[in-house]
Amino acid sequence: MSIADSTGLFLAFLARLITGAQGHWKGCPPMAEQRIYFANHQSHFDWVLIWASLPRELRAATRPIAARDYWTSSPLKTWLTSNVFNAIYVSRTRSTPDEDPLEPLVEALSKGDSLVIFPEGTRSNKGEPQVFKAGLYHLAEQFPQVKLIPTWIDNVQRVMPKGEVVPVPILCTVTFGAPLQIREGEDKRAFLERARAEVMALKPGGWRE
Repeated sequence: MSIADSTGLFLAFLARLITGAQGHWKGCPPMAEQRIYFANHQSHFDWVLIWASLPRELRAATRPIAARDYWTSSPLKTWLTSNVFNAIYVSRTRSTPDEDPLEPLVEALSKGDSLVIFPEGTRSNKGEPQVFKAGLYHLAEQFPQVKLIPTWIDNVQRVMPKGEVVPVPILCTVTFGAPLQIREGEDKRAFLERARAEVMALKPGGWRE
């Protein structure tokens, strides 16, 4: 087993130890199929928690999206994200007007990878997701065969508050909902509103039976 693999196992164990989190599969079972897990975004710890909540056999094929400026700001962060998590770096600002921020995600999906993304595009501390940006719609439109899994991360903002670097032991949950797709005739705005509502419905006390 490589150093990166060993580190991944340790970090998954550590994340579950700190948060007590395991995946709650409310709307679908964990399966070895191509998926896009899209979730609310509260801290830099979010995608680590989702990744750790997946069964070990799914992690290798599931790539989180990581903000390039933050996760390449030190050699350790760069090594962890590139070698352990196999993250896809995205820029939060375009370097040129013609730059397509979805290009690395499209490339990964074309290769058969699964993704962990945050459609809000930035973190929110208001308890509810901000309006979803168009990226999720364009990916769903381009890859209709990929299952879109709404995901709710609860309490993680208290584990890794904005501006903090050391996680605090707090009980968290990661809940995975039922897959959704673009409906026939559904426009971008309607789809994004529905996708956001599906994420919010997974919040404890908000699950629709």
